Amino acid sequence: MPKAAVVVFPGSNCDRDTYWALEKVGFDVSYVWHRETNLRGYQLVVLPGGFSYGDYLRPGALAAHSPVVKALKDYDGFVLGICNGFQILTEAGLLPGALTRNLSGRFICRWEEVEVVDNDTPFTSAYEKGERISLPIAHSDGRYVKGEGDFRTVFRYTNNPNGSEDGIAAIVRGRVMGTMPHPERASDPLLGGTDGLKVFLSLFRYL
Repeated sequence: MPKAAVVVFPGSNCDRDTYWALEKVGFDVSYVWHRETNLRGYQLVVLPGGFSYGDYLRPGALAAHSPVVKALKDYDGFVLGICNGFQILTEAGLLPGALTRNLSGRFICRWEEVEVVDNDTPFTSAYEKGERISLPIAHSDGRYVKGEGDFRTVFRYTNNPNGSEDGIAAIVRGRVMGTMPHPERASDPLLGGTDGLKVFLSLFRYL
């Protein structure tokens, strides 16, 4: 059974949701405190959504310097960053680009339609290419601006609510994925939908 770690930062608020979704598809899941540096034994590390360090300075800026994120630079497993986790990964240089203020200048919290544009990755293989799914977003700084370095766009907004370049909602580079929509919040009918569960199922099947 593959093992997954859910990192907990001061201000994380989606760690339990993420734990539950991972456990639902079959992972052996553990919480890992942000000061931890030993990630041996885990095939997947997830940086969940929330407001790490209260988004002080800017979202993800302080968490990017935490011991566990520094340890990710030498980690050879898979990494998934969701919302604030995506922001942390870009701040740490583990993914290219940046998450900037929504063009509206407002916090957006609603379900959005997303198109699967690349299902040929360990994070998206359970989807069909071109499949349109519904996932919730909840962010003020979710507008993705491209940076230097190659990456693959895997999810694209059909409505582009935050003004992201090319409507980008999620990217993959190597073993690392960042997504602004929350798959863990769309992994049970009681939550309003199950379209996000396939992110975790893709990884479980691959691993």
